[in-house]
Amino acid sequence: MKITGIEAYLLSYRLPEPVKLQYFGGERTILKRDAMLIRVSTDQGLFGYAPGQASVQAKQTIDQLIAPFLNGRMLTDPDALRIQFQQGAGADAEVSKVYSAVEIALYDLAGKARNLPVSELIGGRVRDRIRLYGSSGMYQAPEGYAAEAVLAREVGFAAYKMRPGCGPEADLEAVRQIRQATGPDFEIMVDAHTWWRMGNKCYSQQTVERLAKAMAEYRILWLEEPMPPDDHDAYVALNELDLVPLASGEHEPNELRYLDLIESLAVDYVQMDVVCQGGFATARRLFPDIARAGLRFAFHSWGSSLEVLAAAHLGICWPESVVDWLEYPCYSTDTHKFMYPFPLAAEILKTPLTIEHGNLVVPSGPGLGVEIDESVIWRYPWIEGPWSFFTLDSPPGTFAVTADHSVKWV
Repeated sequence: MKITGIEAYLLSYRLPEPVKLQYFGGERTILKRDAMLIRVSTDQGLFGYAPGQASVQAKQTIDQLIAPFLNGRMLTDPDALRIQFQQGAGADAEVSKVYSAVEIALYDLAGKARNLPVSELIGGRVRDRIRLYGSSGMYQAPEGYAAEAVLAREVGFAAYKMRPGCGPEADLEAVRQIRQATGPDFEIMVDAHTWWRMGNKCYSQQTVERLAKAMAEYRILWLEEPMPPDDHDAYVALNELDLVPLASGEHEPNELRYLDLIESLAVDYVQMDVVCQGGFATARRLFPDIARAGLRFAFHSWGSSLEVLAAAHLGICWPESVVDWLEYPCYSTDTHKFMYPFPLAAEILKTPLTIEHGNLVVPSGPGLGVEIDESVIWRYPWIEGPWSFFTLDSPPGTFAVTADHSVKWV
């Protein structure tokens, strides 16, 4: 089977009205949400699909470096193609990460050609479902978080992740109200990703430790990135206090840093995004190290249903004792109000994902096991410019978010 074309489509959904969210130290404005759909075609009339990082730079990398390399090559072994690419343009680490997203489409094609699901090509499934947590909760009053958590439970999730950032006491009150509203058997994750984006109002180490201890009383499952994620020593020190389980990983730049995170036992939950941090190959190399260290892994996923599904195919190749959770972003619909609407996220698939009792049932059909609705390509044309902005009060300044994942903190 010969590869005959590689296309990367940038897509956008403009919010009906800009969403303005106040946090402790500034304001965030969200204008739109973006996505990338990658399509690889072959001489046998088969198509493979993958999600990609929604940035102009990623598209240029695919168009200018990856497509010329893959065009005309035989698709027999995706692993062998990746190694060949890494001998040339893929020697650049950032280019290689973009290739890893395209590789998901190659596995989708290989699975369709062999009549096997992707999971059987990347390790072999040991289960057919993976636990999801509903991910939403962004900069709101404590009662707003509590209402969202209840909604997440009502639609079938067994866990909910919120993003605090309204001041230490308001953050703690939000966790208290979530626990009170959802009861004792519901998992709560706290993603503190904003606490270092607040300039001169950044929470101090003492405040982080105090909040970690206080939040632990409400039995949160983990506290995610409460400090700058490149400071592994700070995580080690906090983890040694044994206050609450810690999570981090979605900002790790390479495998060496991941290995340091794992081997130093800096966190309890290691996180990674298969779209932007090295794909199947990187995760498959890290999972044995995570298992040997007695840690657990949880997927970061902050885009479309296609991203969630790609991660799930890899996750079910490992037992729950290693690969534990998969993030499922909750967007507003006609019937459920979460963060904001992003209909493109679900409409990229012709049929919705199957979720039962908070678990994603991973399709067993060929490839990724889903049909892509290519009409999203013309229904959601690309809109130039950043999708989100952070404005800091002190020191005053504004910075733009121009891609979906792993944005450098302030």
